[in-house]
Amino acid sequence: MLNKDEIIWQVLASIPPGTVATYGQLANLAGYPNHARYVGFTLKNMPDNTQLPWHRVVNAQGRLSFPVGSEAYARQRALLESEGVVFRNGRISLKSYGWRR
Repeated sequence: MLNKDEIIWQVLASIPPGTVATYGQLANLAGYPNHARYVGFTLKNMPDNTQLPWHRVVNAQGRLSFPVGSEAYARQRALLESEGVVFRNGRISLKSYGWRR
């Protein structure tokens, strides 16, 4: 039987390139509504060398959760932009790039 983290990782793995999901959406799809913070904790504690697309998860406002100007912010933004995701005023349009499952 899969544990909570493994279920979250499975849903995370299914987010297609060029789309994003919110922490809350990922929690809901994993079967844990109202556990968006736990999703963030799980992603934060993944191994650095993970192949899972952690960079496709953003907050409910379509913003990256890392501090603007940080190395982590720049890395996540670059990964998303390499997949064709467009930022406008530091935000991603969830209407345009949000994952519909």
